[in-house]
Amino acid sequence: MKKIVVIATGLLALLYLLNPGAGIFELIPDNIPYIGNLDEAGAVALLLACLRYFGFDLTNFFRRDSNPNTPKR
Repeated sequence: MKKIVVIATGLLALLYLLNPGAGIFELIPDNIPYIGNLDEAGAVALLLACLRYFGFDLTNFFRRDSNPNTPKR
């Protein structure tokens, strides 16, 4: 049951980011200064969390290694 909820949440976040309504339906309009893109940022965070649940941790891709001589995974 938990997997179904995570999959549905990830699909909703992806659908929101793909923006099939051409900007007609948005939680926060993008033309509001400073906070206009917070809804997209939240959808990205939600999508990354769903991907991490299934073992695809994309946040490790942007981390810098503390020791450059360590072999890559």
